[in-house]
Amino acid sequence: MSQTFLLHIDSLNVAGKYSHLRIGVLAFQGDVREHMQVLSALGAQVVKVRRPEELSSVDALVIPGGESSVMDKLVRQFGMQQPLRTAIADGLPVFGTCAGLIMMADNIVDAIIEQESLGGLHVDVRRNAFGTQIDSFEVDLPMPGVSEDLIPATFIRAPIVERVGDGVRVISQLQDGRIVAVEQGNLLGISFHPEVNGDTRVHEYFLGRVAQYVEKKKAKI
Repeated sequence: MSQTFLLHIDSLNVAGKYSHLRIGVLAFQGDVREHMQVLSALGAQVVKVRRPEELSSVDALVIPGGESSVMDKLVRQFGMQQPLRTAIADGLPVFGTCAGLIMMADNIVDAIIEQESLGGLHVDVRRNAFGTQIDSFEVDLPMPGVSEDLIPATFIRAPIVERVGDGVRVISQLQDGRIVAVEQGNLLGISFHPEVNGDTRVHEYFLGRVAQYVEKKKAKI
């Protein structure tokens, strides 16, 4: 983890703010460690999720970036597809980054043969919409509601959202209008990798949403 990241974390007033939250990171493939480091540094309890009992123990789930087709195969191989679909349908807060966004989408317009998604997020996405690994880039994005200032975003073989359905709110677009961040109820999906550049604002935003979910859940008991 970079020194810049550590300095940023040290400057945050987050001690104890998220310590009551138990956040799972789907740990079959991708940027699992990086997300766990950010969430732990922000004070949350963080666990890897590979089994149904681990999923049932968390307040929210992060689906990391990686290779969506490989992630899909492993999710099915380990019997996690239906538990994940049920959790999403039941309202569990889920944050998907890059491949995670693809996994959450109702429709993958350029899916490879037999590739499936978990669904729940009413969008159409296109995989690798910006090209190959060498076409990766960084840009400062406006994300109203997440931050008043621009957020640095790292795009690595990233998808884009080509269509949004009912209940989906667009929360960030590139200058050319391409949609790269959306929200629907307790679901947050973004095209980029906030876990790699030391800026924690998107993770903090998600944790804030999870805290609200937990409070509402307790109030109903």
